[in-house]
Amino acid sequence: MNFPTKKKTTNKINNKANLGMVLEDMINQTNEFYINANLAIIHKKPTPIQIVKVDYPMRSKAVITEAYYKTPSTTDYNGVYKGYYIDFEAKENHNKTLFPLRNIHPHQVKHLNQIVAHGGIGFLIVAWNHYNEFYLLPLDILNEFWNQAQDDGRKSIPYSIFKEKCIPIKEGYAPRLDYLKAVDILIKNQI
Repeated sequence: MNFPTKKKTTNKINNKANLGMVLEDMINQTNEFYINANLAIIHKKPTPIQIVKVDYPMRSKAVITEAYYKTPSTTDYNGVYKGYYIDFEAKENHNKTLFPLRNIHPHQVKHLNQIVAHGGIGFLIVAWNHYNEFYLLPLDILNEFWNQAQDDGRKSIPYSIFKEKCIPIKEGYAPRLDYLKAVDILIKNQI
């Protein structure tokens, strides 16, 4: 939108403090749309915590003051789409040229591979914040670079690989991030 001062405005996010939550919020809104439209049932997985201490200043205002993670969380989301079990992790990336593999934990890669070994669909949704682009990173491409990292120490996936081999996800209004279209392409390529 141009104002009389010809100052151009954008909707870009300049606050980097909550960028990880932006992608999560977009996916949560999208999942709500999918459920309401009866397209898929996909939910954010809760992080398992062990509550150690709770303060009760008032009966109705209990506050957890100490807690710890029971077990490492596997992935962010899971559910069912067109009879397929899907499980995926969502990652924000602030780099311009590469996606660091340190953003992914070994137990997450193992979990996604177990999902696929049992007939499910596992993948990552990666947001490239610098470009305002979103991609579905298929597990086979992740595995290729993950295994390479074990062999030759490579610690990232270049942006060019996302442009060439990953499935772009369009941002919109409803749904906010229509990743099921990318999942359809992934299913079609796997059959």
